[in-house]
Amino acid sequence: MLNLKLLSLNSLILIFVVNPFAIAPAAVSPTSFDHFSTGFPLDGAHDSVECGSCHKSGVFTGTPTQCSRCHIGGGIAGSSTKPPRHITSSNSCDSCHEDSSWSRVSVVDHSAVFGTCSGCHNGNIATGKTPTHITSGNTCDDCHSTGTWTSARFDHSSVTGSCSTCHNGTTATGKNNTHIASLNTCDDCHNNSRWSPADRVDHGSVLGTCARCHNGNIATGKTPTHIASGNTCDDCHSTNAWTPAVFDHDNVNPGTCTNCHNGTTAEGKTPNHLSTNGQCDECHSTISWVPANFNHDFVTGSCSSCHNGNTAPGKPSDHFVTSLQCDTCHSTDRWVPIDFSHSSPAYPGDHAGNPDCTTCHQGNSETVIWASPAYKPDCAGCHANDFKPGPHKQHENPDHSYTVSELRDCSGACHMYTNSSLTTIKKNRPGPEHRASDGDFD
Repeated sequence: MLNLKLLSLNSLILIFVVNPFAIAPAAVSPTSFDHFSTGFPLDGAHDSVECGSCHKSGVFTGTPTQCSRCHIGGGIAGSSTKPPRHITSSNSCDSCHEDSSWSRVSVVDHSAVFGTCSGCHNGNIATGKTPTHITSGNTCDDCHSTGTWTSARFDHSSVTGSCSTCHNGTTATGKNNTHIASLNTCDDCHNNSRWSPADRVDHGSVLGTCARCHNGNIATGKTPTHIASGNTCDDCHSTNAWTPAVFDHDNVNPGTCTNCHNGTTAEGKTPNHLSTNGQCDECHSTISWVPANFNHDFVTGSCSSCHNGNTAPGKPSDHFVTSLQCDTCHSTDRWVPIDFSHSSPAYPGDHAGNPDCTTCHQGNSETVIWASPAYKPDCAGCHANDFKPGPHKQHENPDHSYTVSELRDCSGACHMYTNSSLTTIKKNRPGPEHRASDGDFD
């Protein structure tokens, strides 16, 4: 009987060692068993619990080793579970807790936490944003790591508000002393990876005049060959490129047109341009070359240099035949009426009635064709056939009349004598008897 009892005890010990989760007699003490051999050492709080707290109803086989298999409502062991206020997380308790106590959380394994950062980091459950934190969203991991708040990797996409809310020289780097005068919307020019080089310059955000930057130091300024002008670049140039430019003559420094319009700096006079000593704006506008407002005062040379029928209108086919220049008869305002002043000493004077030129110049030429050339240049040269002897008595006893030749100058003196001796004047006509300005000879 004793040997049988010893055999039974040895068998029981062998079975327990081989299968520690097998059913064991209640008389075996928890301290008499090496739980390490099961692969689940009893450390911390687990070391002080009764076997039956985990091995319900004396069942050892199949006892789970995962926290969540025991520490969950309705689990096999029915151990303590996550309280209602526990953060939303996985059931891997040992991701954060030690087995000595629930309250000793040595580390929070964020990979086991569910939900958004602000679900915990709200200032109540866990540290939240400080009062001096920049204005941003609540997705902490946009910038911070789970290891530490500091050494953040900044993500501008999570920041709300304007750049200058942070980039004011206090919270974060702001504009330096040499920065151009501009608005505080940093991202108008810079990207959020680096300050320089800037992606672009948004001129809509720049303050002040063009020349404050475009002075050759801060930014490209006028080249040595630039025309003399003011410094308001945008009078001619756009903010996209220097060229093409829309030229504003109002911004050109005082000077002559030919300072630029010399054929090199800007378009000058063409080879077939009329001869002139005037500046471009005497005739042309700053909008276009044509149409032009012609100013004859600055034309050099003779009228016919231009008025030849090609460059400008010339004489029509029925024009008075003359070698004189246009301005001898015409004004620079219009062709008609003509204004011609006779300067020839043979000219008898302006005739009454303002007769046409061809009345005297019957050949339509400046060369006069005299009706009675023997009497030129006196009145009789034209009016010999109009002479009437009757009214022109020379003397009485006997009566005798003057001849055309004797009175060839109609505007001269005319005396009537008493007899043919022509010594005693009966009637004195000192003249002029007739005038060219008279309407008729009578």
